[in-house]
Amino acid sequence: MQFIRSILFTILFYLTLILVFIIAIPTLILPNKATLICGKILAHLILLLLRFILGVKVTFSGIENLKKNEKFFVASAHQSLLETFILQAPLQYPIFILKKELLRIPLFGWYLKKIGSIDIVRDTTTKDNLNFFDKIKNNIEVSKRPLLIFPQGTRVKLGERQSFKKGVGRIYEALKLPCIPVALNTGKVWPKNSFIKCSADIHFSFLEPIMPGKEKNVFIKELEDNIYTEIDRLS
Repeated sequence: MQFIRSILFTILFYLTLILVFIIAIPTLILPNKATLICGKILAHLILLLLRFILGVKVTFSGIENLKKNEKFFVASAHQSLLETFILQAPLQYPIFILKKELLRIPLFGWYLKKIGSIDIVRDTTTKDNLNFFDKIKNNIEVSKRPLLIFPQGTRVKLGERQSFKKGVGRIYEALKLPCIPVALNTGKVWPKNSFIKCSADIHFSFLEPIMPGKEKNVFIKELEDNIYTEIDRLS
């Protein structure tokens, strides 16, 4: 039964992506707010698929922490593909940092570029990478939107404790903004490298802000500890 549900969810998940991508084509020539709204709609459609196909209830706790500061950035754990879409529901049109290669994907890449996503070429030094932090600061100041990053750098299996990338410390240092850590347990439902989707409730926990002014390595250690401690509690 779970295998059949997994097949059905996977088919409907990707059909939903394709359908929204097609419907959103006119937004490519409209103000980027129209494209951002489509992203939020997509997040809610995925929440519905989880609920009615897999029987998965998604809850968000600590939402009040998003209201404690006018400006902030969000650092989230990363266990599955789900959070890259679902976090658009509670967050107010987040700015994504992503691999440059994603911008080359037809249609999908065009939308990413349209909403002001910031690209980076990993593990190399380029002219664009040297201006990376300036691009982030400028984008946040102009758009008035929060930055969303995944400091683990890749999807991590539930229970694994992968060290966070040093780049999150540099972002924290450069932005001088509060950081909202996000713990989650999406790996319970869609484990890394697994086709089978499980029926378990998903929790997103928005933790107390880490205020600016700390030394970057101290910040990274605190961010890691806070997120992994909360993931242990959610699991």
